[in-house]
Amino acid sequence: MTDSVRDLRASDWWRTSIIEMKPGVIRYRGYPIEELIGRVSFAQMIWLMTRGELPSEGQGRLLDAALMSAVDHGPQAPSIAIARMAATCGVGLNNAIASAVNVLGDVHGGAGEQAVQMFESIAARMDAGATLADAVEAGLDEAIATHGKFVSGFGHRFHPVDPRAPRLLELVDAAAREGVVGGRYAAIARAVEAALAARKGGRRIPMNIDGATAVIYAELGFPAPLARGLFCLSRSVGILAHAWEQTGQGGRNKGPMPREVLWSYDGPALRPVPSR
Repeated sequence: MTDSVRDLRASDWWRTSIIEMKPGVIRYRGYPIEELIGRVSFAQMIWLMTRGELPSEGQGRLLDAALMSAVDHGPQAPSIAIARMAATCGVGLNNAIASAVNVLGDVHGGAGEQAVQMFESIAARMDAGATLADAVEAGLDEAIATHGKFVSGFGHRFHPVDPRAPRLLELVDAAAREGVVGGRYAAIARAVEAALAARKGGRRIPMNIDGATAVIYAELGFPAPLARGLFCLSRSVGILAHAWEQTGQGGRNKGPMPREVLWSYDGPALRPVPSR
């Protein structure tokens, strides 16, 4: 094997259109880093890295609003509690963050992705000729059959009305009036909310943060799996803050409950070990 063939095989081991880097040169998607610094926000950079092009100013603002709105929900959220517990185990901030992010799965952290999937499924049915009402009913049935009776993006175990969702929808509506987004997924999400209320005999199950951010991600054209990735980026901010705060507060080996509170035991009563 010649050196030139060996070099070619080595350089093609990884292929990426994201970054070009060599001595003295760093370019993201073709843009020199020195020109991006100070001109492009972090949210716009996320868009560039995941989508390949820079967003418009309005798109960047809407993405930024979605990202900042979901950064934290307190230590009752498993990911935040895990970050704090990890910090009391003597690990570094990176370990605490990794421990917390690793639990952002289908149940805790995946609702936004699932909501985008449902909205896209409803939109596809409408594109095939279904009315909004029929598409919503079919999309709801599909989502419930796939993920269970809790419809991702709607209802909240703490908030009668999630205070984050109405504000995000206001921003979507404003962006639609400005032509930044089309507003289609906001209409679909509101129709889902109305359909859920009808199924519950008029009892409203309001859109929550996952549903509202899913509207934004769908309006901006992010594929459903990226919705979960974006939530992980967002929640990592709160995770970092709590891990850092806990590091300052101290504490050693703090578990999920105070030491004086023991768990419920429902196994066999005390019994002797059988003699051999």
